[in-house]
Amino acid sequence: MKKREDVYIRDPFIVPVKSEKSYYMFGTTDKNCWRDQIATGFDYYKTTDLENFEGPFEAFRPSADFWANKNFWAPEVHKYQGEFYLFATFIADEYNRGTQVLHSKQIEGPYQPHSDRALTPAAWMALDGTLFVDQNQDPWMVFCHEWVQIYDGTICAVKLTKDLKETASEVKTLFSASEAPWTESIKEVDGKQCYVTDGPFLYRTENNKLLMIWSSFVENNIYAIGVSRSESGTIMGPWIHEEKPLYDQDAGHGMIFETFENQLMLTIHTPNETGKERAIFIELTEKNDRLML
Repeated sequence: MKKREDVYIRDPFIVPVKSEKSYYMFGTTDKNCWRDQIATGFDYYKTTDLENFEGPFEAFRPSADFWANKNFWAPEVHKYQGEFYLFATFIADEYNRGTQVLHSKQIEGPYQPHSDRALTPAAWMALDGTLFVDQNQDPWMVFCHEWVQIYDGTICAVKLTKDLKETASEVKTLFSASEAPWTESIKEVDGKQCYVTDGPFLYRTENNKLLMIWSSFVENNIYAIGVSRSESGTIMGPWIHEEKPLYDQDAGHGMIFETFENQLMLTIHTPNETGKERAIFIELTEKNDRLML
């Protein structure tokens, strides 16, 4: 058993399993997740109280012929049509970074490739795909077109086939990072200001309004998380951005879940410093279709 503060993890993603009264925590757990180091895979942890964790347990280890070998990032596990689908970001020397779907019939895995490589556009540097199921029960992947390729990072959406194996529409750009009033440029490259998007996650309010949390940087390159709202209530937006970030204390890449005691909870990693990242859990309140700590 490990204490929360002893569990190294980036991009924490919680899946509550009511029948077990346990929470499964997935995330970037590979110490070799950066640059040109060969990746190992993804692990998960189990907890009943969000403070004491069993694990790590193996969720995914690539086979010898798996297409990617570096930068295994941000796995999210979604229950869809009774089974479990892991959305995660990968890269290899011959391929751009992108999000692929893996599958398991049980939450524990092992997860195996489900889609044919990444579902993000092959010519793009893309990351952090998340599953969103709309009011017509159509599945979408919401993801980021990375700033390293386009300077001003964007958040995009593409409809998926019902089996989550292929895309079923053209990619739609929802908004750019610089459109949010709280974001700041992290650097200038080629005479252009660079703005980051990462970690989108969709949330429906009690009044059926559609919100998105996502991460970027504020002044002094401090990692932060903000909230945007779809005026139409659909994934197509238009998206209106909160004036100020939800949390700007060197933490981000979050998701929202509900505890077994019906408490709405935000989980994020902090600090955003290699090797020191830990999951934290912050109580959320929803009021008038807005999220507040």
